[in-house]
Amino acid sequence: MSALWDTHCHLTGYDHPAGVMSEAADAGVAIVAVSEDPGQYRVLRTRLGRRPGIVAALGMHPLHAASFTPADLARFLRLLPDASWIGEIGLDFSPAGRPSRRAQLRIFEGILSDPRTTTLPLTIHSRGAERETIQQLAQARASRAILHWYTGPVGLVEEAVAAGLWFSVNPAMIASARARRLLQELPPDRVLLETDGPFTRQHGRPSRPSDLPALLPRLAALWSTDEAGARNRLNTNQRAFIPSPTMS
Repeated sequence: MSALWDTHCHLTGYDHPAGVMSEAADAGVAIVAVSEDPGQYRVLRTRLGRRPGIVAALGMHPLHAASFTPADLARFLRLLPDASWIGEIGLDFSPAGRPSRRAQLRIFEGILSDPRTTTLPLTIHSRGAERETIQQLAQARASRAILHWYTGPVGLVEEAVAAGLWFSVNPAMIASARARRLLQELPPDRVLLETDGPFTRQHGRPSRPSDLPALLPRLAALWSTDEAGARNRLNTNQRAFIPSPTMS
């Protein structure tokens, strides 16, 4: 049985990352461990090495943009040849991120302007900046990009799909009535999974990658199929998104 992918997990945010990785392996779940700055990526990459079923992603989180210097962006770009996945990057124009809007745009545009970026899969933050994020990705022709935990207007879904973008679904979205309405508008063939753990919750505690198989019955009901059909749909999507052995 092919592994399910948690395409957006903050592995360093857990108290016991080794236990989280072990549970994920037992549950048949592969992990994309996102980072929030180049330094965190280097530490994560060193600790993880290259092991089956887990990949470290090179990130520059938009909510830290005010503290990033040109040297930080240069360091990010120098690390691109070492990376097999990029994330978390993007834009955040919510009240928390609005003061650093200009810095965020400078960094995001700088990352996307490097042609090496669009050769890699991306996991993208877009809260409060969905239209701008989609436009930037479309302009860069970054079609292997996932809009993680999308909370924007339903009306932009068609524009995102036309740009070749993907969407990742987490337990919090499945539990939210508003998000479920959005999920009904997402083409099933553009959906992948994530936890955004430990920042989402499942059963009163932080979500873990091993929770993802429990989403299959909910997605099956949404897509009018059975659990096996939902898993097959996700496995097909994963192969289409990354036709290489990145997660093997």
